[in-house]
Amino acid sequence: MREVVRAADTFPYDPAMDEAAARAMWMLEPPARTVMATGDDGAVLGTAKMHANYAGPGSHVASASFMVGSAARGRGVGRALVEDALAWACAAGFRAMQFNAVAASNPAAVALYESLGFAVIATIPEAFRHPDEGYVALLVMYRAL
Repeated sequence: MREVVRAADTFPYDPAMDEAAARAMWMLEPPARTVMATGDDGAVLGTAKMHANYAGPGSHVASASFMVGSAARGRGVGRALVEDALAWACAAGFRAMQFNAVAASNPAAVALYESLGFAVIATIPEAFRHPDEGYVALLVMYRAL
């Protein structure tokens, strides 16, 4: 998580956040869920958090966030995490899943989500400040379950 957040190229999280703040933001209490993907040696390859997108009248739509370490990218870890989140959301009775802030400058994530049935339903221009590409769009992506 530290590697991904400090890179500041995919998540709108403060790269200077400390470990306590990161844990509080990522390690959600049930009925939400936080998982890790590990390698055969027990090393953490990636992580995901999944939860209701909003409380109350919006609580029938799930949301999730995913992080995969640079050494594990391109090995199916992200796909496994997204598929796990979709299975969790279906089992929990959610009607849809929505991602609120996918950086348009992250084409691997966008392609993965689209391959799993998500569609871009909104584009927010210049809503993300990428360290190399400057101001890029954030995408809202949605899939019915």
